[in-house]
Amino acid sequence: MANIKTAISLQKSLFEQVETLAREMKVSRSRVFVLALENFIRDYQDKQLFDKINKACEDSPPDEAERTRLRQIRRQHRRMVEGEW
Repeated sequence: MANIKTAISLQKSLFEQVETLAREMKVSRSRVFVLALENFIRDYQDKQLFDKINKACEDSPPDEAERTRLRQIRRQHRRMVEGEW
């Protein structure tokens, strides 16, 4: 994959933290930025997917079979934790 150079502006304190982290990790500053951006993008995409799943669940309330199963799960959970408090 081709690399593209870019310039960014940072607060001095953030730049210094990146410098320290790069030294500790024994990687380049560029690598620290790449790792940070990869994590940020993955977290963002995960949140987007989570939001879509929640929206889909909101749109379709549980049917009778699902409500019955939920009641069974709650009963089982109560029996499991009974007396733990």
